[in-house]
Amino acid sequence: MLSVVTRASGVGGTAEATDLLLAWSGGKDSALALQALRADPAWRVVALVTTMTRDYDRISIHGVRRAVLEAQVGAVGLPLIEASIPAAASNQVYEAAFAEALILARGRWPELRHIAFGDLFLADVRAYREALLARLGWSGVFPLWGLDTAALARRFVADGYRAILTLRRYHAAGCGVRRPTVRRRPARPDARDRGPLR
Repeated sequence: MLSVVTRASGVGGTAEATDLLLAWSGGKDSALALQALRADPAWRVVALVTTMTRDYDRISIHGVRRAVLEAQVGAVGLPLIEASIPAAASNQVYEAAFAEALILARGRWPELRHIAFGDLFLADVRAYREALLARLGWSGVFPLWGLDTAALARRFVADGYRAILTLRRYHAAGCGVRRPTVRRRPARPDARDRGPLR
């Protein structure tokens, strides 16, 4: 199993920042991971990588619309590399698309060997990512790993980020967010917001 990649500068000197990609889901953890990496002089994020479900033109898993993704990418000022998959893609199809995206990134930045994820605590997800990356010749970086989720949610709000919670099945208290911080969506969401997320 791979470990979290960290870098330290030598005594009396500074190390040059290592370029890396950031896996971008469009969610708060991606934004917080970018913030953490930009604050760490050991790393330089050169691009974002996201997986799009082409049938819905949305980010896979979270279902973020392309228009929102484009606004996020414009706001952070980084290039975007997309891995495109069909709806209900198998892991094999996802892994092939992800590998192609990493090859494209390495074609632009030949020294790239690292990709960061905003994962916090799901050990099985991290183990899967690390095994996949090892097969592809990459290393994972997890700048938020093990951090308290409630504290992160409070920091997200305190730092001025804005988010729209779109899944009603989660209780706001489980996210570490106080009730007044969370605004409910309208009872009848826009019809364009309905439908599958992948």
